[in-house]
Amino acid sequence: MNENIKLICPVCGNKLNALEKSLVCKKNHSFDIARQGYINLLPVQNKHSLNPGDTKAMLLARREFLDSGKYSAICRDVADAVNRYKITKTPVLADIGCGEGYYTVRLAELCNAFCAGIDISKDGVRAACSRSRDILWLVSTASRLPFEDESVDVVTAMFSLLMPEEYSRVLKKGGCVTEVTVGSRHLYELKEIIYDEVFEQDKHPAPVSGSLKEVECTEHSYKISLDNSRLKALLLMTPHFWRIRRERREMLENTRNLELTVHYWVRVLCKK
Repeated sequence: MNENIKLICPVCGNKLNALEKSLVCKKNHSFDIARQGYINLLPVQNKHSLNPGDTKAMLLARREFLDSGKYSAICRDVADAVNRYKITKTPVLADIGCGEGYYTVRLAELCNAFCAGIDISKDGVRAACSRSRDILWLVSTASRLPFEDESVDVVTAMFSLLMPEEYSRVLKKGGCVTEVTVGSRHLYELKEIIYDEVFEQDKHPAPVSGSLKEVECTEHSYKISLDNSRLKALLLMTPHFWRIRRERREMLENTRNLELTVHYWVRVLCKK
């Protein structure tokens, strides 16, 4: 385990120390390091369902789509923002909602960071282990991160919920959150196939207060072209998959190629 990443027990909050193939706190709460390399720090009492997070099918679809490189520009934009504001050359970076690890691995490389990837989905974190053994992969919830107070330099949240108070707790003074949220036109052309009527919303990152201060917020947009296979993979990794009706699904099946708008915001919040 990377000594730069300071973990705490999700049960009692005490420091976790490595002991053979486990992490143990002074109250003897123990967490095994799985054969694949990840650590499950999500106690049963913090689960809201038996298998929280994305399904295996969604994770496979996400890996197939992301590995095509269609969202690589998003990763570069986030890395550029992190590198502008990071407070040390080799930061400790926590990627929240890492899924199967695509963004985490690239951010570790582009930001020269000690990385931890965190997701509530055990299947997602297990899959992420196959991408890199240099990253600390953790099953955990974003609402109770398993990091010591003020021990993280950078938090990234790629299309995941913002938890301002918890992110502020784990961040060092001057550390930053870099988040990605969808823009108004994101995947608009796909929505036109899925829904009878599409209303364009004016989407912006939600306001924040407290100890996090917005220092940068930039809008980005570009076009991608998808064949039918990648179009279906994209659909499966979004919430729209659960809302599409049979006749609309048939329309999608008959769509051989589609040009889509990728529209998103990249925002940086620094801890005062």
